Amino acid sequence: MEYRCVECGNAMKSLFVQYSPGNIRLMKCERCRAAADEYIECEIMIIVIDLILQKPKAYRHLLYNVLGPKSSYFEGLLGKLSFGFLVLDGYRSLFIDRSREQLGLSTSFSSLLWRFQKLLMDVFLGNFIFLSTFLLATRIFLSASVGSLRYKEILPAILISSYFKLFLLAMMVWEFPSSVVFIIDLFVVSANTVALKVITESTTSRCVAICSCAHFMKFLVTQVLELRSS
Repeated sequence: MEYRCVECGNAMKSLFVQYSPGNIRLMKCERCRAAADEYIECEIMIIVIDLILQKPKAYRHLLYNVLGPKSSYFEGLLGKLSFGFLVLDGYRSLFIDRSREQLGLSTSFSSLLWRFQKLLMDVFLGNFIFLSTFLLATRIFLSASVGSLRYKEILPAILISSYFKLFLLAMMVWEFPSSVVFIIDLFVVSANTVALKVITESTTSRCVAICSCAHFMKFLVTQVLELRSS
């Protein structure tokens, strides 16, 4: 299994040497001469804080050294991430509809069925357009062929870096204006950009362009569906 130095992204065969249980020595990177992965000795909250602060080295630790495609944790992870991603997106659509006072106007079965169909269209079609645009933009801007290994690296990176959607759950407890949803969306775009930069080692401007195009197309499709249903 290939690990990565969290500082420079250099490939590493191992991250530490274990002399006895609880007694380890971190390996140094041959390129930058820094500790290959300092997060091994850090508490989980330190890693979470660095992820929220959008630090690339925290993403390298998570995406390569913890949840890499060859890691035992990776098996079954893609399905769980996809399910959680879709559920949070569905709640986002429900929250926006509720803020527009579309819910509660009618409680008939036909009305509830129509709203459920609209929710499914928003979630599945919107995310299909998002992923299709994302992979197409990756080919165009990065001139990268999305093979099986590349696909297994990029897709989990985008799903994991969308963790800001979890803040939508706070809206079940506290009341927030609908504008908070779009602020969360901006944080998701930013996190997706950092994750894509870590995986592809491309420039920030190209990663911003790819993520912005994908999220804009998703927003455009959901708005078209909203206009057609109104």
